Amino acid sequence: MYSTSPTPRPTYPLEAPNLLFLHSPAPAWVSCSHPLLTASLPSRPRWDLQKVRLERAGQGDGMVLWRTGWDPLLTKKHTWSADLFPPRSIKAHAGRWPSPPQNYPGQVQLHPQDWAGPLPLLADSGVLAQDFLGQAFLALGEVIGGQGSRVERPLTGVPGKKCGTILLTAEELSNCRDIATMQLCANKLDKKDFFGKSDPFLVFYRSNEDGTFTICHKTEVVKNTLNPVWQPFSIPVRALCNGDYDRTVKIDVYDWDRDGSHDFIGEFTTSYRELSKAQNQFTVYEVLNPRKKCKKKKYVNSGTVTLLSFSVDSEFTFVDYIKGGTQLNFTVAIDFTASNGNPLQPTSLHYMSPYQLSAYAMALKAVGEIIQDYDSDKLFPAYGFGAKLPPEGRISHQFPLNNNDEDPNCAGIEGVLESYFQSLRTVQLYGPTYFAPVINQVARAAAKISDGSQYYVLLIITDGVISDMTQTKEAIVSASSLPMSIIIVGVGPAMFEAMEELDGDDVRVSSRGRYAERDIVQFVPFRDYVDRSGNQVLSMARLAKDVLAEIPEQLLSYMRTRDIQPRPPPPANSSPTPAPEQP
Repeated sequence: MYSTSPTPRPTYPLEAPNLLFLHSPAPAWVSCSHPLLTASLPSRPRWDLQKVRLERAGQGDGMVLWRTGWDPLLTKKHTWSADLFPPRSIKAHAGRWPSPPQNYPGQVQLHPQDWAGPLPLLADSGVLAQDFLGQAFLALGEVIGGQGSRVERPLTGVPGKKCGTILLTAEELSNCRDIATMQLCANKLDKKDFFGKSDPFLVFYRSNEDGTFTICHKTEVVKNTLNPVWQPFSIPVRALCNGDYDRTVKIDVYDWDRDGSHDFIGEFTTSYRELSKAQNQFTVYEVLNPRKKCKKKKYVNSGTVTLLSFSVDSEFTFVDYIKGGTQLNFTVAIDFTASNGNPLQPTSLHYMSPYQLSAYAMALKAVGEIIQDYDSDKLFPAYGFGAKLPPEGRISHQFPLNNNDEDPNCAGIEGVLESYFQSLRTVQLYGPTYFAPVINQVARAAAKISDGSQYYVLLIITDGVISDMTQTKEAIVSASSLPMSIIIVGVGPAMFEAMEELDGDDVRVSSRGRYAERDIVQFVPFRDYVDRSGNQVLSMARLAKDVLAEIPEQLLSYMRTRDIQPRPPPPANSSPTPAPEQP
């Protein structure tokens, strides 16, 4: 797991989209993760910064589970929103990480080796207008080392104003990997709306070691009913009770209001152990409102909540599948269109300088040197597109870089680079830029695998606008049901709006009214990762970190949708994995 080789090249193992381990003398960064995605590593304790208390005159107090991270290798910041209850909001400004699922509060999960690193905390307040309230910087070690694993820091950053304080507590996360799925309904809840009934939703709180409570889940709002039935939802047992089956779980029932001033209906408490009894029988809880109970002698309850179903499944990780023998099959496709410029000229994106790698070569080397460790045979199909081939000058959009139509495989990443350089000397850069042919080529190989033993990763490196956008979308939508992911690295100064459209993080890719089954495309512009000092090793490390971030979750999403469980790790003397189908 941990590299001890003295090699000067930094390597970043593709553990999970949420856990990145640095194996080089470069500065370590704080790593964040979502509980649903966290690989279980008992030897590396994780810490959850559970509670944030924001105090400012006139603003009120609240508690929230939130997520942040800081990567000193990156200069850009990304904002995630989380909920501060009652109706305020807080934002954590962090490094470049994917957004957490809707209605699921994030958790900061940091490792002991990161304790010395700075952890910036920035807070915003307000529902519609986000006003900067202040910031605080501290190391994780300060929180862990504080009395009771608590630390309080003043917020600063607004000249001439006192910004209040921020309080953080930490608790070591258990290694419980179970996922609980449950469904609840309610009956005869109190009517809160003057012109209607109520719009109920539930808020789940996990109890902390210091006796306080932290939000760990919210259900959706069911409109205009006193007898709501909520949709089933899943939550990691670690997030619900940190693996302590007898720890108190508090559940509040609220009536949703548009202005955020949700009305409290009542509450009840339970535990994971008690919830698990619903696997054999319905469990009914009385919803009690303490204020009403004190004021009204004949008060009984404010309704009931029934646990309709409860089940527990194990959470499989990317590492589980790799240990079970799943192979990552890596295919490369490189843009040979004329817009890249003459490879003999220093201005070309393909320029073969004797002193440094081109952007294409750097992207290929950065991604390939990591992913090749997950491919047993180290043979990689490599293609080019958009070039005129000798001798007749035929335009091709998927020609093998090694000039072997029968066997396009190259031996290792060094073999791919060698074939790439050789192709630059023999073909004529031309055009247009077509993605669909090579996507369909890899998809045909992936379609032959349905047992989870192989997963295909296509790396496309390109400099510009896609000429077959309609066909590319169709190819991606079709490939989304296959064990396959697509990485697109954009090089050069072009605007990559079309690539952003293919990266379905915000809007799922669609074609002819049909939507992609999964998000399988990850796009990154290479220019965002170029180190200003010219350090190519650092640029490649940055690129690999973000480019490979989504692959584990994309693999897991495929396995989950097909209900494929990881195989047991093979014994040490077992036969090697058979060679994969090649595109």
